[in-house]
Amino acid sequence: MSATAETLKPPSRTLLFLEWRALHELGAFAATWPLLRFAPRGDGQPVLVIPGLVASDVSTRPLRAFLNSHGYPVHGWGLGRNFGLRPGVQDNMVARLDELYRRHERKISIVGWSLGGIYARQLAKLMPQQVRQVITLGSPFAGHPRATNAWRIYELASGQRVDERDLQFGGPLAEPPPVPTTAIYSRTDGVCAWQCCIDKEAPQVENIEVEGSHCGLGHHPAAVYAVADRLAQPERDWQPFDRSGWRSAFYPDPRRPA
Repeated sequence: MSATAETLKPPSRTLLFLEWRALHELGAFAATWPLLRFAPRGDGQPVLVIPGLVASDVSTRPLRAFLNSHGYPVHGWGLGRNFGLRPGVQDNMVARLDELYRRHERKISIVGWSLGGIYARQLAKLMPQQVRQVITLGSPFAGHPRATNAWRIYELASGQRVDERDLQFGGPLAEPPPVPTTAIYSRTDGVCAWQCCIDKEAPQVENIEVEGSHCGLGHHPAAVYAVADRLAQPERDWQPFDRSGWRSAFYPDPRRPA
């Protein structure tokens, strides 16, 4: 881990307070649903959506409903609330992914929100032959575990120290999976330092920035559109997200200075 990653601090109290924006983003999602219907459509591959810390499949219901309406067989993780990597959680996630792979007889695309995105990346490293691509939403995989405003909640929920390496069941967290990988993040994230939520870009690794909250990323219209666009990529001809034209108004250049 670099010195920069080790010295990152959690987002400011102001940004944390502004997480109430998630409610407005949910309203914006409902209002723009008719427009989102024109988002790119893929070949109907199965999708697994994993919720964030202390959240359940209820939190991902809007995203899953949209993807289902777009022709994808979408599944929640089915393990109740995400209280961290407690005993049995890893085995149950592996079993869930294997069961979906066998049921559909196709590779599974995984979308993970926050902590759920860390799980998604690690599962793809552990089971790359069963995963088509990974999309994370505000997942802090690249920085110090305490560069978030949620580390105390994680310790209380999981009963484990946040500095423990249990999450590395598929390898180092910052190492991208060997499948196409997209990190969607926001520089105004009030929970996780945004620098922890981005990857080093590579031929099949990319970052997409949206302007919004952490708690609203799962239903932010720009994030939902980006998820749909990524899922629409052909399995053997994945291309990076195109933010030219009208998209540049909604997706800032992730390479611009901090």
